[in-house]
Amino acid sequence: MDRFDNIPEQALDWHLAGRRAALATVVETWGSAPRRVGSQLAVSGTGEMAGSVSGGCVEGAVVTEALEALEDGAPRMLEFGVSDGDAFAVGLACGGTIRVLVQPVGEAFAPDLLQELVTARADRVAAAVISDPEGRVIEVTQQGYPERFRLDRSGFEDDGRFVAVHNPPLRLAVVGAVHIAQTLVPMARATGFDPVVIDPRDSFASPDRFPDTRILSDWPDEAVAEIGLDARTALVLLTHDPKLDDPALEAALAGTCFYIGALGSSRTHAKRLDRMREKGFDEGALARIHGPVGLDIGAANPAEIAVSILAEMVQVLRKGA
Repeated sequence: MDRFDNIPEQALDWHLAGRRAALATVVETWGSAPRRVGSQLAVSGTGEMAGSVSGGCVEGAVVTEALEALEDGAPRMLEFGVSDGDAFAVGLACGGTIRVLVQPVGEAFAPDLLQELVTARADRVAAAVISDPEGRVIEVTQQGYPERFRLDRSGFEDDGRFVAVHNPPLRLAVVGAVHIAQTLVPMARATGFDPVVIDPRDSFASPDRFPDTRILSDWPDEAVAEIGLDARTALVLLTHDPKLDDPALEAALAGTCFYIGALGSSRTHAKRLDRMREKGFDEGALARIHGPVGLDIGAANPAEIAVSILAEMVQVLRKGA
């Protein structure tokens, strides 16, 4: 599957191919803005685009400014405001203002620093790109800014530096290739998660049931060890079978994944907790498990249960447990 947000990678590819590139980043918003701070648009020297900084209403102007920035080699700060009366026509729900920092690769964004960022992203390592008040990248770091990394929040520091947070892409590991998973996987992919389905039962975990999806037929504990359950990963257990669910659950409780959800009734979940206590996990660890899985929306069929699971995953990601 293609990366959901491969904007820095595309900019580096264009630069290395001799086609030149600039990165445009949303650095501030007011009012209604369709893209959050940190959103990026890559522009090639011939005007090709990848990504976006708005709902389509300012991209043309940003491309023009980026091409001019490539000629003079200097970063530039752009500001776009849309009145309430004109907002709907250009894709905003109501009036809004955005500021966009344009950085030509090679001058305002050194290629070695861009390569450092791309390498960190490939290794699933959180990195922050630090730009000075004049708009030039001065550092790519994996240290400091713990709150920004936790909240996935780019922004200005008090000294005028802009911190662009690049967390690893979101990932969803589903144990159990059941009907719920068949709806959950494509919805999660559309939301920005890179899904992987884990199930040693070949009749369940087949490409026909999960097209264009990575499938691991290993035992769940081996599979989650292979992919790694880091802080940008959600784990959902759907088999109802302790022999399959519990090994992955133990790995998750010992790891840092941001969300753990397990299918089953309240009674089933109580038994699950007892088994985990016997394995030595304390109440703080057990509180990380969302069971019964999903928000209580009265879901009545597999697709609705999948909706409730995805909603709970996003809620935990954006608002905390």
